[in-house]
Amino acid sequence: MGALSDLRVVDLTQVLAGPYCTMLLADLGADVVKVERPGGDLIRPNPPFLDDGDTDPADQPYGGYFQSVNRGKRSVELDLGDRRDRTDFLSLVETADVVVENYRAGTMERFDLGYETLREHNPELIYAAIRGFGDPRTGETDRQGRPCFDLVAQALGGVMEITGQADGPPTKVGPGVGDLFTATLNAVGILAAVHHRERTGEGQFVDTAMYDSMVSMCERTAYQRSYTGEAPTRQGNSHPTLFPYDAFETTDGHVVIAAFGDGHWRALCAAMDRPDLVADYPDAAARLDARDHLRGVLADWAAGRSSDAVVDALDGDVPCAPVQDADDVAADPHVRAREMLVEVDQPGTGERVEVAGQPIKLSATPTRPGQRAPLLDEHREELLGERTELRRARRSSNGSR
Repeated sequence: MGALSDLRVVDLTQVLAGPYCTMLLADLGADVVKVERPGGDLIRPNPPFLDDGDTDPADQPYGGYFQSVNRGKRSVELDLGDRRDRTDFLSLVETADVVVENYRAGTMERFDLGYETLREHNPELIYAAIRGFGDPRTGETDRQGRPCFDLVAQALGGVMEITGQADGPPTKVGPGVGDLFTATLNAVGILAAVHHRERTGEGQFVDTAMYDSMVSMCERTAYQRSYTGEAPTRQGNSHPTLFPYDAFETTDGHVVIAAFGDGHWRALCAAMDRPDLVADYPDAAARLDARDHLRGVLADWAAGRSSDAVVDALDGDVPCAPVQDADDVAADPHVRAREMLVEVDQPGTGERVEVAGQPIKLSATPTRPGQRAPLLDEHREELLGERTELRRARRSSNGSR
């Protein structure tokens, strides 16, 4: 039994931010009902598809993008503009604990299915929205209603300005943090609202904006600007207040070294056979002042060694690691031991594929990330056929509070 096995989530989201949020809840045991627009989630047809020489991509109902963030959910296809489908949707809402959507502000209101309407059908409902610029209910701005994707959120929120080399252009962070961090915060907000409802019986509106989330994630730039009067910008892999804390090239790749503490610095100097550096730069302030010179010393030392040799020389005494690619990650025994890559079925192929596992580990209620994503409308009969029973159970539960 999952930690959230008593929670039903009606999921109207698509693409990445919303589905990642509800995937987290599904992994934790929630029954996530993915309500898909006619034709399904926009990313169902997105590549990559499994290509083993015997499998035709046309036989696969979805690719890796959809599989990764929609595992463990049930699917029903509904047109919210159709009267009968709207009635079916409301029947799902009546038995739900949470509704999640990531449309632009005002979209659900055009269907007369906004928070206020749904609350009339289910007074204890928690309604969660992920939008680029938030919802007017929690703070109105002139940006609301505009489209927003990860790239836009990273640009506006300051992420790109502090990412990349000092002499290079603003650079997007590789993972879609504008989506993923927002989604994670939204899941936290949902669980906070569930906790509040357990104490009071009161549902509420949960709003998490991508722009807001990027400002929160860049917390360092806020205090730096306030304390120094200057807006931080790009400085590669280094840190503005810690040294050494950087990436260094080796004969076969790169390693990162984070030895800004005095003890770590002494261990690093011992590994390099440079006791003079300990005497000359005994504290963090001295090392920070001489960072350009010291970076050159470390770079020269690392450049003549393989990544494994550098890590072997420092491991256990100095925080360090090789810079790994996806193949390296997949081969790492730690990743396997922690079940951070899990296998799921890929429909249409008879094969199994790997997706990222669930980092939240619970001892009594283990997470369950090993179930494949649903086919479009796969669960219509079981979802809509059980409406009466679920309504009855919901009323009974409400009456016992």
